[in-house]
Amino acid sequence: MDRIDRQLLALLLRDGRATYQELGRQVRLSANTVADRVRRLQTSGVIQGYRAELDLAALGRGMQLISDIRLREAVDRRSFEEQLGAVPQVISAVRMTGEYDFQLRVACADAREFETVVDRLKAELGVREVRSRLVLHEVELDAGRAVEP
Repeated sequence: MDRIDRQLLALLLRDGRATYQELGRQVRLSANTVADRVRRLQTSGVIQGYRAELDLAALGRGMQLISDIRLREAVDRRSFEEQLGAVPQVISAVRMTGEYDFQLRVACADAREFETVVDRLKAELGVREVRSRLVLHEVELDAGRAVEP
């Protein structure tokens, strides 16, 4: 991967719908050359997909929380991870080191819905402890920084 590939990745992170022609103008290559490079990045697994950004508040899920989760001793983490897919309010999960097992990002309509989610995590998914914080504001950072050398 060279400097131009990294530039293309940074540009695609900012706008995954940019055309090859638009990308080519910015990196000073032809659209065909850019298309070849992007296909190579996709085939090699560097680019794993494209996603839409959603306004969760517009979808009725404007209350977001970060929840640290500790599982009960007997709970298999792989089973827990699989079961998380059935909880639509959980929009991301990361396994962590330290005193908690996972950190979840949860999007709910209100506190009552969040309480229902916590109850479900404890009753059905083997969660022993939940420590949550309300997200007040998210700072938008340039994701393209991740590809800088």
